[in-house]
This record gives sequence, C-alpha cells and structure tokens, in this order.
Amino acid sequence: MSDGQDELLYEVRGSVGWITLNRPESRNALTFAMYERLAEICQDPPGEDVRVLVLSGAGGRAFAAGTDMRQFRAFATPQDARDYEQRIDRVLGAVEACRLPTIAAIAGACTGGGAGITTACDLRLASADLKFGFPIARTLGNTLSIASLSRLAALIGVGRVKEVIFTARLVGAEEALAAGLVAEVLPDNEALMARAAELAEQLAGHAPLTLSTTKEALRRLRVEGPAAEDADLIVEAYMSEDFKEGIEAFLGKRKPVWKGR
Repeated sequence: MSDGQDELLYEVRGSVGWITLNRPESRNALTFAMYERLAEICQDPPGEDVRVLVLSGAGGRAFAAGTDMRQFRAFATPQDARDYEQRIDRVLGAVEACRLPTIAAIAGACTGGGAGITTACDLRLASADLKFGFPIARTLGNTLSIASLSRLAALIGVGRVKEVIFTARLVGAEEALAAGLVAEVLPDNEALMARAAELAEQLAGHAPLTLSTTKEALRRLRVEGPAAEDADLIVEAYMSEDFKEGIEAFLGKRKPVWKGR
C-alpha cells in the first residue's frame, strides 16, 4: 500500500510550503495514506523557514473529488464507520490547528473529503470552474461528523448547509464568493496558482505570532464558544521578541524583522 509520498507532494519554495494532492487521473480522490500524510505535514510543517502552507490539486481539473470510494468496500462493522469519521476528524483537526496559515487553492471539483479539507484551511481561493459540495445524499448515502458540519456551518450558516446537503447540489464559484466560502475567484487555474503564491508571500511577511494566535483563538471560539480560554495566546504574543521588535520598528519608522518568537 502507498505511504502517500507520491500521491501527496510537499515542496518548499522560499517561505511557502506547497502541498499538492497528486492523483490527477482520479481527480485527486484521497486515499487513507494521503490523509495521514496531510495530517503529518500540518502537525509539523517541514522546512525551518516555512511561514505559510498552500494546498492544491494536481492537473488543474480538481482539488479533490472526495475519498477514493474503493476503500469503502472493506467496511463491514459499526467500528469501521466510526474509525473512518474519527480519522477524518483527526486529519481535518490537524489542518485547522496547523500553526501556520493555510491557503486552499481550489480548482474545479472539490467534493466530499476534499471540500472538508478546504473548510479546515484559513483562506480559500477558487477558479471560475469551482464545483463545491457534499453530494452524498445522491451518491454514497453516508453522513458527515458533527465536527465537519460545524466547520462548514461556521463558514456558510446552518440553513445553507442543510440546503446544499439535502439537495446534493454543487456550489459554483460566484455563489461561493457571495456566501463567503471563498475569498476570491480567479478566471483559470494558472491565475489561481499565481494569486495563491502572491497571497502566500504576503502572509509570510506578516507577524507569525499574530497569525498563529488569531487562528488558534478562532478555532477555540468555534469549538468552545465565547468562554474559551485565551490568556495563553495573549501572553504568547505580548511577551514575544516580535512584539518588542514591532514596537521599535514602528517608532523607528522601519520595517520589522519577524522571528516568530
């Protein structure tokens, strides 16, 4: 069985780590090994100077058309079902909790597990041919975990989640933009990847602790609500070398040099 190394590629370009789902012949449908490789990278991003991760699908026709369905044929017990959704929760949890900002560059089909991955990313860009959704009511007949539904509902609202899943339709680029699901729509895959690189470089130049503490605070807010603890995040930012550097750079009218500590 593949370990996901060839099917999920990782490349460092400057301050950006590029994760590519690499099964274009299968519209980048995800194997279990690919899920595990993705979680591994997000938990400990390789590359000492990497400040941002960009996720995309190879081939330009699809980000990912869900989980490779052939793997479901082995399901025979209730535990198989629980184990699968627990795996997805763990993997998407690792993407959401990654210490680095994550950008999903979404071209073409983005369904099922692929769509779930993008909801766990911080920012989403799409090409004009986006087709996003969870058409499981007319395909597999399975269901999403509460954690996956919660991420989606946080982005587009409970009412729209119900409508999209109940009707099993796919959301196009302009609707996704209007709903706040994606931040920008680009005309084609080439423009999409160029914009993702530009945005990643912009984020890589910003204060790492501001970005990491903000995303962790928002994750806690989604999971735990307004009573979530934030004292550790506030102390981490305000007591950092970067905060002192930011003050001196601002007062000295120069550009700060961020160290992420």
